[in-house]
Amino acid sequence: MNQMNVPGIEKLIFVIRNQKIMLDSDLARLYEVETSALTRQVRRNLNRFPADFMFELNQEEFDEIKKLVGESGSYGGRRYLPIVFTESGVAMLSSILTSDRAALVNISIMRTFIKLRSFLAMEDSLTNRVDKIEQGANRLFKTVFERLDSLEDQITPKLSPNRKKISLKSN
Repeated sequence: MNQMNVPGIEKLIFVIRNQKIMLDSDLARLYEVETSALTRQVRRNLNRFPADFMFELNQEEFDEIKKLVGESGSYGGRRYLPIVFTESGVAMLSSILTSDRAALVNISIMRTFIKLRSFLAMEDSLTNRVDKIEQGANRLFKTVFERLDSLEDQITPKLSPNRKKISLKSN
């Protein structure tokens, strides 16, 4: 089977309910099938799609996606709220959509999910490194300020308690 490079998949992945998801209509377009045909196949095989593989968006979530996509999006004319698939759900789609195109597209989608996961892991690693640098810098500044305070005590001249006070005389 030949490899397929499907550009722009990462733009079709959204985060809803703290999960990376893809819309049924986007997947249907990638697989080159009608959205209704895709959802019909899924509904015939519902036992393969538990809630953590697939769920239906509520109106608020769908409106949020439409805002993210902007005016150029093609999500406006739907009669039903979209069904969305998590990474596991997309993988399960390959078991019910058996065309060569579906298999190749699924491989591209899985590679994109893997790439996104590695970017997130790299971001977490960088965040941890920056946090450690900040903690070290905070300790260093605390030490510097403590030493400056102790030096100030040593450098500041001690005035005699019996010294003559300077003030303005009033009439």
